[in-house]
Amino acid sequence: MSSPSKRREMDLMKLMMSDYKVEMINDGIQAFYVYFNGPNESPYHGGVWRIKVELPDSYPYKSPSIGFINKIYHPNVDEMSGSVCLDVINQTWSPMFDLVNVFEVFLPQLLLYPNPSDPLNGEAAALMMRDRAAYDRRVKEYCEKYAKPEDAGAAGIEENSSDEELSEDEYDSADDAVVGPVDP
Repeated sequence: MSSPSKRREMDLMKLMMSDYKVEMINDGIQAFYVYFNGPNESPYHGGVWRIKVELPDSYPYKSPSIGFINKIYHPNVDEMSGSVCLDVINQTWSPMFDLVNVFEVFLPQLLLYPNPSDPLNGEAAALMMRDRAAYDRRVKEYCEKYAKPEDAGAAGIEENSSDEELSEDEYDSADDAVVGPVDP
């Protein structure tokens, strides 16, 4: 088997040659964004998400870290951080899988078949179990509000580059604190 670094390069190249738009972060191959379309026959259809992918040094033996940058309403995605609860990525990852599997199989399956019994977003899980039609409407509202193609491209602009994320309120108040009277 080839070394992890060669495999990382090969998998990234394969992903870039597929139909996915890939945007590198800091000219390295450890972290990048992938633009992901919601699957057909799901309430996510028509939405476009910017997904941050981070590859650990031991990839493919250790799974990639996957997170939604623009908001998505889903029981298995944390609404604030965008982190994903998906067994195949978090616990049962195998070097047999590659990055294309993540975007062609795992994420579409996650959106098509949410698991409300293992939620990261309890509100979404409860609504899905209580009223599936209302859940689907909420998903579509989020798609309209946060997952238009132009939103996916702009999502990272507000992303804080440090490990500490600011909430929208903190972000707005931080801007207000900088603004002051103009010197004459």
